[in-house]
Amino acid sequence: MFGFFKSKSEQEPTTQAQAPMSWRERLKNGLARTRQALGAPLAALFGRHGKIDEALYEELETILLTADVGVTATQRLLDALRARAKRDRLTDPQALKDALLEAMAELLTPLEKPLEVSGHRPFVIMMVGVNGAGKTTTLGKLAHWFKAHGKSVLFAAGDTFRAAAREQLLVWGERNGVTVIAQEKGDSAAVIYDAIQAAKARGIDVVLADTAGRLPTQLHLMEELKKVKRVIDKAEPGAPHEILLVLDANTGQNALAQVKAFDDALGLTGLVVTKLDGTAKGGVLAAIATTRPVPVRFIGVGEGKEDLQPFRAREFVEALFA
Repeated sequence: MFGFFKSKSEQEPTTQAQAPMSWRERLKNGLARTRQALGAPLAALFGRHGKIDEALYEELETILLTADVGVTATQRLLDALRARAKRDRLTDPQALKDALLEAMAELLTPLEKPLEVSGHRPFVIMMVGVNGAGKTTTLGKLAHWFKAHGKSVLFAAGDTFRAAAREQLLVWGERNGVTVIAQEKGDSAAVIYDAIQAAKARGIDVVLADTAGRLPTQLHLMEELKKVKRVIDKAEPGAPHEILLVLDANTGQNALAQVKAFDDALGLTGLVVTKLDGTAKGGVLAAIATTRPVPVRFIGVGEGKEDLQPFRAREFVEALFA
């Protein structure tokens, strides 16, 4: 077979490599579906109404509930808006939109508590969640984030139920240059115990411990998680220093039941909300803030390893209303 070389004038024009998107741009793109369910209807609502009246508040309530903001959070936001409108004598619906942004940011701000790992070495993070929430992928992205911030990381392949989970973690380990402590068979707690011992011997900063997915209704499996937590404490007194529940944003209001069950069983210290790019239910963070305000450490808005970043309330709300 012969190849044909094009003259310079016939060659395809070269295009400059596009600059990587900033986190704010990725966040805005990732929240597009929720913005379509929340931000776009709000813009139409405030643009359509010529005055602030009860009909506007009723439509606003419907929009917030549709976006999975939840009954309690919706009521709190409406109460804040009514008070603000009365206090500031607002008459223009557009002014109410700005007030809603401020009220939403104020509601979510208590969830904004960045994860600090410098207090312990190794700092042990235990990852939990239901099947399919994205725990293993989140571990890989977290490793990338920690390494980008100068921390050494070690994986504990504690999901011994799924061979695929171990293999997936090995891939992430190779991609991030992170050692994976794993066994083909064995007890989850034993694997994590060995990983912590290895981390101590090697002077590793952060241990990311995977666990098998389970439903909160599987009581025997929830008891197993309690055992894993006890064994971690034996391996490193005071650990795990962080127990992160990975939540799939697609579950909407069902996320509240997961937070309650795992928090009751383990005492959660933080949440990672994943797959926000694939859902219109991003408003669930407001529901979490009013019912079970466990800090949201990270949010995920895409499949790339840079698409997991710490949660910041104001930039999240601004991306929703953009």
